[in-house]
Amino acid sequence: MTVPVTIRLQQADFDTAQEIAALSAGRTDIGAVVTFSGICRGGAGGDAISALTLEHYPGMAEAEIGRHAEEALARWPLTGLTIIHRYGRIEPGQNIVLVVTASSHREAAFQAAEFLMDYLKTRAPFWKQEEGASGTSWVDAASHDDAAAARWTKS
Repeated sequence: MTVPVTIRLQQADFDTAQEIAALSAGRTDIGAVVTFSGICRGGAGGDAISALTLEHYPGMAEAEIGRHAEEALARWPLTGLTIIHRYGRIEPGQNIVLVVTASSHREAAFQAAEFLMDYLKTRAPFWKQEEGASGTSWVDAASHDDAAAARWTKS
């Protein structure tokens, strides 16, 4: 059986429950579904974010995410996978990203979801600009995110 994989980059919001239902409808081979939802945070005080603007390189971003989805499928016995990443202007409280992994057992689903989120956070071709009280600034990569992603490197 071919594993169903959905990868979408979109400006529009998504419904997590609908995405889980679409992935698991009529399936009896799924024993675990793990989801990660990334939501725009606002913060407080001088560091408060009023919005994020996410940019990507169309075509390249989908291909790169697809490449890492294939790696996840090769590393873990997944029975389904959905990755949705929004772009454009996103305000606090709104969805940014969704990763849904399905497997017969929870361990594979959890590990694959973590692997994919570490990749999306550090290596996916997105550029993030924050808006706040002091203006706008591009967000640099964080060393703790790179360290998290490094654990998945094959030696």
